[in-house]
Amino acid sequence: MKLQIDVQLDYWFAQPCAVLLQIEVAAAGGQTIEQSAVTIGAPLTRIAAQDGFGTRAWLAAEGRMLVDYAARVSIARPASDYAALPRTPLRLLPPEAVQYLLPSRYCPSERFFDLVEARFAGLDGGAQVAAMAGWIAEHIAYERGSSTADTTALDTFHDRVGVCRDYAHLMIALARAADIPARYASVYALRASPPDFHAVAEVYLGGAWHIIDPTGMASARDTAIIGIGRDAGDVAFLTAFGPLVMNSQSVTVREI
Repeated sequence: MKLQIDVQLDYWFAQPCAVLLQIEVAAAGGQTIEQSAVTIGAPLTRIAAQDGFGTRAWLAAEGRMLVDYAARVSIARPASDYAALPRTPLRLLPPEAVQYLLPSRYCPSERFFDLVEARFAGLDGGAQVAAMAGWIAEHIAYERGSSTADTTALDTFHDRVGVCRDYAHLMIALARAADIPARYASVYALRASPPDFHAVAEVYLGGAWHIIDPTGMASARDTAIIGIGRDAGDVAFLTAFGPLVMNSQSVTVREI
């Protein structure tokens, strides 16, 4: 599948500010960048992103910052029946997957041990992960504006409401509580509604990472990954080291 991705960010900075952007699709993980262009009135300094997956870019902003990003991406990532996959024994995990067993800021997985034992007992590996994703889809309501930048997976579990970011955090926390590596992925998704930067989880099963989206909006075959991390804190599309005002932003993804 080929996707055309177009992004525009329009922000105002009243004073000089360092900005870290992560909006470009990563040239990894079953996706090939055919065309890519970032248009901005300031020089960019690119650096490797988390785990070397994708890139971030530094820039100095002051006044109006208008960023245009356009990319054509070929996705050659097959759909997988992850529910049938076995868990990978902990001793056989690749070194880079080990950190994704541990609690993080937005995914306090240690708070979910008892829930996982009680609710998902008798299941293992992909079957257990599929049951967790199904539980989230059934019990959490998608509602824009229902969470904040401080909302954790535990908050989402208690409030029973959230957006894609919150669904992903809860999925990750449950999987880690079952000793299955899980990480956060910032993506562009063809069917994301409303169109925006989307969030999914990835779990490590059967010796590989697999995309899981409890919202049901994204699948492995129509999703372009921007970056990965322990949780949303590692892959924010824009981090400003100073005050800012958002004038507007838009994201469109279409199949070509």
